[in-house]
Amino acid sequence: MGPMRAAYRFALGLAERRLLEQAERVQVDLYGSLALTGLGHGTDRAVLLGLEANEPSTIDPAVIAATVASIRQTGRICLAGRHSIPFIETRDLLFHRTVMFPPGARIEHPNGLRLAAYDATGLALEERTFFSIGGGFITEDVAGTTGEGAPHGSEKPDRVIPYPFHSAAELIDLARTHGLTISELMLRNEAALAAPAEGQRAEEYVLAGVDRIWQIMRDCIDRGIATDGILPGGLNVRRRARGLARRLEEKEAAGKIGDPLAPLDWVTVYAMAVNEENADGGRVVTAPTNGAAGVVPAVARYYERFIPDASHEGMMRFFLASAAIGILYKENASISGAEVGCQGEVGVACSMAAGGLTAALGGTNGQIEHAAEMAMEHNLGMTCDPIGGLVQIPCIERNAMGAVKAVHASRIALNEQESHKVSLDQVIRTMYLTGLDMQSRYKETSLAGLALNIIEC
Repeated sequence: MGPMRAAYRFALGLAERRLLEQAERVQVDLYGSLALTGLGHGTDRAVLLGLEANEPSTIDPAVIAATVASIRQTGRICLAGRHSIPFIETRDLLFHRTVMFPPGARIEHPNGLRLAAYDATGLALEERTFFSIGGGFITEDVAGTTGEGAPHGSEKPDRVIPYPFHSAAELIDLARTHGLTISELMLRNEAALAAPAEGQRAEEYVLAGVDRIWQIMRDCIDRGIATDGILPGGLNVRRRARGLARRLEEKEAAGKIGDPLAPLDWVTVYAMAVNEENADGGRVVTAPTNGAAGVVPAVARYYERFIPDASHEGMMRFFLASAAIGILYKENASISGAEVGCQGEVGVACSMAAGGLTAALGGTNGQIEHAAEMAMEHNLGMTCDPIGGLVQIPCIERNAMGAVKAVHASRIALNEQESHKVSLDQVIRTMYLTGLDMQSRYKETSLAGLALNIIEC
């Protein structure tokens, strides 16, 4: 998602600067993890789609394959959707697998890409360097500063939020001082940033947006369960969510519902369904990233289906509390597997889901913080070593394990009466330092771990 947005922003920037018609060639250089696992993560396709002015949130997944095939067959790309130029991938999309960072960049993040446009004489018209920092967010390397990391078209207006926080301790203290739950505090902050339609209350606007996100997640689960076959990429990984769901449905139809842990089997199905959709190029919600996109929706569906008194209000608490926890990780650590390993992706997703479920179930602010802390504490040190650079093995099953762990962390926290020894702030800091200490081979490069020791066949 990040590379697609970077290419999209670059192409539209050419149009805005009235350089589009002069452009006769575009070159994209990928570095670090983007180069090493770019093919497995679909970065090549994402860049092509972005250059043609497609955005992840709006593109129809059904047209992706045909659009990419057309570019490759014709050797031409429609830059910004308006200006057709030659595009030869072997010449214009380069994977620098032995170079970690774009030369001369002021930022050191392993997901870097540089885009340049040239006129008919070979003169550079524009050159921009971006970094994909996780969750579809990008930041631009600019002299003296870095560009805003929010997706194009979604930058927040410059408004003051009523309850700013930069740590879990601040969040808990603010909520206590003002007599709010974490979810209520988040709703008020988001409402302060909202731009509702005329006649619509800001909080209604925010909650409607949360509903849209949840509906996209539900649709993704349903598509994943309804689809079988072999995932693309060459590993010949079989989609399993549909088969698992069928077996569970058969047991239920036969009256075999005595297993008290059966709901966790469904959590596994939901999480795997989403990540099989991700591996197949379907639409997912980054929560907090594509590679960890199955954890939060799986736990949300668990709440919706298996908690007897589940409600819409509870679901809103789930997502608002999850968002607060995600903010803490993004601001104080990282949600990028290329930067801190999979503890920053599935680990953060597990922490978000655990805190969110605790909020949905009526837990106190302290219990929410405890659940989120516990979930991450037992994901510390998790490496990111996808086989073949594909987000398939171990990623799909890892989402299922993370979702089940989130449910467990929430249940422990809700049954605790005493304070806990390790704070969420401490575990976030620990996660970040652990990620910095982790060898780069284990951070989304596919140079070690399972990616090295499993023979592809």
